[in-house]
Amino acid sequence: MLRYMVMTIASVGALTFGGLAQAQEEPIRVGMSGGYFPFTFVEQDSLKGFEVDVMEAIAEEMGGDVEFVTANFSGLFGMLESGRIDTIANQITITKERSAKYAFTDPYVYDGAQVVVREGNEEIQGVEDLRGKTVAVNLGSNYEQLLRELPYADEIDIRTYESNIEQDTALGRVDAFVMDRVSASQVIQEKPLPLALAGQPFSEIRNALPFRDTESGRDLRDRVDAALDALRESGELQAISERWFGTDITQP
Repeated sequence: MLRYMVMTIASVGALTFGGLAQAQEEPIRVGMSGGYFPFTFVEQDSLKGFEVDVMEAIAEEMGGDVEFVTANFSGLFGMLESGRIDTIANQITITKERSAKYAFTDPYVYDGAQVVVREGNEEIQGVEDLRGKTVAVNLGSNYEQLLRELPYADEIDIRTYESNIEQDTALGRVDAFVMDRVSASQVIQEKPLPLALAGQPFSEIRNALPFRDTESGRDLRDRVDAALDALRESGELQAISERWFGTDITQP
């Protein structure tokens, strides 16, 4: 029910811009989890977040509409490949494996992989202290791969979650979790959970929008890239970032 409501709200919101372009071309169908604060989340049955604002600005720049489709993060790439959505706006990190499979825009977010622990945990001061620890990551995210690439990965008990990695870390069910530093900082600031950053980010990440690597997918990617360039030049992309984070995460 929530999924239907989110799609309806997003579609109605999209009608406020685009004008006659609406009749000329289909809306961009954007997949997101709706559960990755502050990038995409649901508040009072309304889909909100940095990603929502960016995609609405892109659609407006293109003179078209946007339709948001929410699903578990682990299912979003399957939806993209099957053509049920056109792209994913959920802080998708560019990796070698993904670049071989999808057509990415230029990055629009620059961030880092961050270890987060329960407040007061002095044993873990950074990624090098994860040996012998239980560490949570979101299912389908690139953070599991980043951990498995560490030279001591076989000493880390990596557990994948659909959601609630913050809560389980705060409750002591796992020793730490890994996500992007921007989101982790916002979670600590906004949510009443006893959490703390452990050290500095251990891997730079560049996030972009993936499209199907087909002629039509690449064409849509190119038009979205052009819209992103225009938003950078106008300062709108920076303004959206500063509205959500108080800083510009759209530049390296």
